[in-house]
Amino acid sequence: MNTYAKFAVAIAASLSMASPALADSMLFNSSDIGKTVTLDYNGYSSNGGASITGLTGSTTFTLTGVSGNDYTFDYSVTNTSSAPVTDSRISGFAFNTDPTITGAASTGAYGFTTLNSNYPNGIGTVDVCFKDANTNSCAGGGSGGLTLGQTGTGSFTLSFASPVSALTLSDFYVRYQSITGVPGVSSATGAGTINTSTTSGGSTTSTSTGGTPVPEPGMLGLFGAGIVGLALARRRNSGRRPVARLTLAAA
Repeated sequence: MNTYAKFAVAIAASLSMASPALADSMLFNSSDIGKTVTLDYNGYSSNGGASITGLTGSTTFTLTGVSGNDYTFDYSVTNTSSAPVTDSRISGFAFNTDPTITGAASTGAYGFTTLNSNYPNGIGTVDVCFKDANTNSCAGGGSGGLTLGQTGTGSFTLSFASPVSALTLSDFYVRYQSITGVPGVSSATGAGTINTSTTSGGSTTSTSTGGTPVPEPGMLGLFGAGIVGLALARRRNSGRRPVARLTLAAA
């Protein structure tokens, strides 16, 4: 196998093993009062790992007000987990914002907030998480939350340094704890994808696309390294001169 082929195979193998992130997002502005977006969540115990069968949840966000530097939403969270999961509780949810928020407050089932904190299971830093307990992180804590079949509601307000003409929410997660029925797994994270979006006028659009695949940052670096390697190999080969072959006649 020549040098080009070896690099191509290595790159293809690396990309085939990559587990792309899902990048669903929702856009709101002051004309979207009443707009509702529903998301469905899977569940997994490690970043890029396989989904845990039966571990699921859903959220619904409705924009209820835009005033000054604040956007206010009603939320509804449901633990939709099923067999083989015999028990679990959703202890919080999280997402990123654009622009980045400077403050947040919430009421109801998830009445505590934390900004710019690490989310478990390899997710990394998120802009804001809403929790059932007063802790300093997004990892959970306490014993509250929603168990199988339960729904919790409330409202939250996102505050910004200045008035925002358009707000994007993205990278949606929920936190599962006290999981039973799945050997070796007691806590996990779920990633959300948009299911439906209802405008303030009442029209509903079903998206259910599963998100836009986005390569993990590490895979982008590996892909770039492979491209550089191919270029260097080609340059080396192009600079070589053919080697003359001598054929010796038999005496």
